[in-house]
Amino acid sequence: MVNSLRNWLMMLGALVALSMTAVSCSSDSDKVEEPQIIIPNNLANEGMTFAQSGGTNYLSISANVELEVTSDAAWCSVKHVNTTANGTARYEVTTEANTTTEDRTATITIKGGGITQSMKVTQTAADGLLIEKDLFENIAAAGGTIEVKFTTNGEPSITINDNWITADQTRASMVAKTKTFSIAANRGDARTGSITFTLGTLTQTVTVKQLAGEQSGSLNFTDGDAQSIAYQLGLGWNLGNQFDAHNNGVANETAWGNPAVTQTTFEKIAAAGFTSVRIPITWMGQFGDGPSYTIDAAWLNRIAEVVGYAQAAGLKVIINMHHDGADSAYWLNIKDAASSESKNTAIKATYSALWTQIAEKFKNTGNFLVFESMNEIHDGGWGWGGNRSDGGKQYQILNEWNQLFVDVVRAVGGENTNRYLAVTGYCADPDLTMDHLVIPTDKQNRLMVAVHYYNPYEYTLNDKFSEWGHTGATGKKESYGDETDMKNYFNKLKTKYVDKGYPVYIGEMGCVHRSTERAESFRKYYLEYLCKAARTYGLAPIYWDNGATGSGKENSGLFNHATGAYINNAKDVVEVMVRGYFSDEADYTLDAVYNNAPK
Repeated sequence: MVNSLRNWLMMLGALVALSMTAVSCSSDSDKVEEPQIIIPNNLANEGMTFAQSGGTNYLSISANVELEVTSDAAWCSVKHVNTTANGTARYEVTTEANTTTEDRTATITIKGGGITQSMKVTQTAADGLLIEKDLFENIAAAGGTIEVKFTTNGEPSITINDNWITADQTRASMVAKTKTFSIAANRGDARTGSITFTLGTLTQTVTVKQLAGEQSGSLNFTDGDAQSIAYQLGLGWNLGNQFDAHNNGVANETAWGNPAVTQTTFEKIAAAGFTSVRIPITWMGQFGDGPSYTIDAAWLNRIAEVVGYAQAAGLKVIINMHHDGADSAYWLNIKDAASSESKNTAIKATYSALWTQIAEKFKNTGNFLVFESMNEIHDGGWGWGGNRSDGGKQYQILNEWNQLFVDVVRAVGGENTNRYLAVTGYCADPDLTMDHLVIPTDKQNRLMVAVHYYNPYEYTLNDKFSEWGHTGATGKKESYGDETDMKNYFNKLKTKYVDKGYPVYIGEMGCVHRSTERAESFRKYYLEYLCKAARTYGLAPIYWDNGATGSGKENSGLFNHATGAYINNAKDVVEVMVRGYFSDEADYTLDAVYNNAPK
C-alpha cells in the first residue's frame, strides 16, 4: 500500500510539471506583437504640397501589419511601389494638374491592424514663390556667403547674372527653403549683381551689392611701400604650359595640350578670388634672324590680346621670357655665355632686340602690366652645376642680363618709364637669388624681385611624399621644408628685399593634386599655410597651373584653360588659398592655420 501511494504521488508530480511546462511554452509562443504604423513626422504634421502642375512624391511607411492606403480624391492617386525587408513600404503619391481656380486638398488614409492614420495632400491653384529678403547690401569686400530664404510650393530654377556670385551646392541649408550663395572677394570697385528665382511664370529677384575692395579705382599700381605693392599684386595664377609651350624649337599656345585661352577663362579666375595672372611666354621660333630679330606679328598680337583679356577681368598681369633659357638648351644660354664673350654679346643682342619690341608693343598699356626679365636661368644643373665652381661667372652674366633688361625697357618710354620690372636670380632659387643677385640700377626705383618656391619639391612636384608639416607622419613626408623652413625663407626675403623697398613675389609655387582624401587634406594645408605665410611676410604668391587634370607628379591643374571651369576639387583648393591670403579675421593667424593642420 505504501509503495502504491508513493508511485501515485510520483506520477502526480510528473503530471503537474508537464502541465506547467506546457503552460510556459504556450505563453511565449502565443505573445502577439503590438501593431505599428509609422509615417514621417513632417508628413504627418504638414502633409504633402504639390504645385499647380502636379507631379509625383514618395511616401515611406514603416509598419508591421498589412496596409491599405487610399486617397479620397480622384485627382490624387496612391500606388504601392515596394516593401523592404525591414517592413518599410514605399508609395507613389501622384497629383494631376490643377485646372481649377481654387486650392484643393485630399486625404490619404493608411489602415492596418486596427490602426488608422491619415495625411493631408494640398495642391495650389497657381505656383507660389515669395522671397523673404530681396536686397543684400554692404557685403564686405573680402566676400563671404548670403542665405536667401523663400517660401514656395515648387522647386524654382535659379539664374545668377554675375560670376562672382556662386550657388553653394554642398550646404545642408538647402533644407527648409534656404539657398546659400558664395560671394567672391572684391579687389575692385563696388559692384551689384542679381540672383533670379523662377518658378513657372513667377520670378523673384534678389539684388546683391558688394563694397569696393583694396584695389578699387584704376587697375594700375598705386604708390606705396614694397609690402603694399606686393599686396596689390595679391594672390596670382600662372597660365602655365600655354604660351610657354613649344615643339621642335617653336613656341605654340596649344603645343602641350591646353586649349586656347579665352576671355571667360580670366573672368572665372578673377571670380574665384585671384587678383593677378602671370603669363609665361616662350619666344623662340617666333622671331626672325638678326640684326632685327623681328617677332612674328601674329604671335605678339595674340599675346597682347590675352593681356587684354586679363585687363578686362580686372587682373594685374606679369609677362616674361620663359623657356628660351631653359637648361641652357636654347638661345638664351647662360652656359654658352659663360664660356665665350662673343657668344654672350650675340645673346645680349637678341635679348635686347626682343625686349625692345615687347616694350614697344605695350608702350601705351598701363602699369598694371609687369615685365619679368627671364625664368629659372641655369646651365642644366638646376643650381648645382658650373655655377658652383666657375668663380661666379654665371651669376655675373645673369646680373648683366638683368641690367640690360631694365635699361632697354626704360629706353622705349611711354608707360614703360613707370612700369614695374621684375628681375630674377639664378634658377629663381631663393638662396641663390639672395646670395648672388645684384639689383640693377634703376632711376625710377620701380623694381620687383621674383623667386620660385616649391620646397620640398619631392612633396610638392614629384608626389614622392603624401604628407607635409608638423603633423605629417615619418616616412610619408620629406625630412626638410616644413613650416619653420618656409617661415625662415619668407622672413629672409622680407629682410633682404621688402624692408629695403623691393616688392617680392613668388612667381611659381604650388602642389600637385593627390588621389586620396587624406593626401589632399595635406595639400590644402600646405597651400593655405604658404598663402598665409606670404601675406604675413609681405610677399605675393602665384600658383602654377599647367592645366593637367590627373593626380600625382606634375598634375597641378586648377582650371580648364579654355572655359575657366574647375578641375577636380580645385574649388576647395582655391578657397583655402584665397582665405589664406586675404582673410583679415583677427583670430585667423599663421599660428591658427598651423594649429588646424590635418591630424
